[in-house]
Amino acid sequence: MLSMTEAKPSLLKIADKLSIRFQKTGSGPPLLLLHTIRTQLEYFRSLAPLLARSHTVYAIDLPGHGHSPIDPNANFDEPYFRRAVIRFIEELDLSNVTLVGESIGGALALTVAASLPQRMKRVFAINSYDYETRYGDGIRRGNWFANFIIGSLQIPVLGAINASLENKIVLGKIMGGGYHDPRKLPADLLAEFDEVAHRSGYKRVARKVLAGWRSWSKARDYYRQISAPVTLIYGDSDWSRPDERERTRSLIPAAQMVTLKNTGHFSAVETPSELARVILATE
Repeated sequence: MLSMTEAKPSLLKIADKLSIRFQKTGSGPPLLLLHTIRTQLEYFRSLAPLLARSHTVYAIDLPGHGHSPIDPNANFDEPYFRRAVIRFIEELDLSNVTLVGESIGGALALTVAASLPQRMKRVFAINSYDYETRYGDGIRRGNWFANFIIGSLQIPVLGAINASLENKIVLGKIMGGGYHDPRKLPADLLAEFDEVAHRSGYKRVARKVLAGWRSWSKARDYYRQISAPVTLIYGDSDWSRPDERERTRSLIPAAQMVTLKNTGHFSAVETPSELARVILATE
């Protein structure tokens, strides 16, 4: 069985202006991994091999993220990403799918499950990013630095300037606000995220994702339509608040909720073994 470092990513064209980079590992029933805001399929490099022992794991770069092509005219809001994931599943004709998503990937796992009930087996929504009440709300809760930088990105001219000045140090301080222990952010993974950020148009996409903040809260409107079993997983140090987690749980029929100890928003990196244990035990 190939590990993520050995399996070569592929590019799947699903529309004229939309292609998705993905990596397929393991064997067994299909399991689709949906990453967080501002990351890519390498985000799951520690989690995917654990799940690939019993599943065929598909890890993708969401549109405009990682090395997936960028359509500069796209909106990059929740409906855009949801349609892309649906098309990916349909193009590969996947059925009996387990969806595992973190952050915006968690919200997408839930809205995709609501839209494709006939293809779903189970959903694991981790630290679902469905509570924003302002631009960059979740990320800005990480620390004062993240609050200042992310908040500034919505300001005309200044936002574009600050986005262009982002480097590995700045990105590390912002992402560190999403960890229970910031030392758990691997330097080489951060370097990969930073390198990708130098792609033409990438930082503009990042700002457009943040500009679509209202769409991630509106995602909750779909949750009552979910028929597949759902497990909500939260790090005890996630950006979401207890009342926001409970609101999400109350909207999903018979949803279970699990809390990971000593874990922040980026659980697939911070505590991958514990996360895999929860997923595989429930599966």
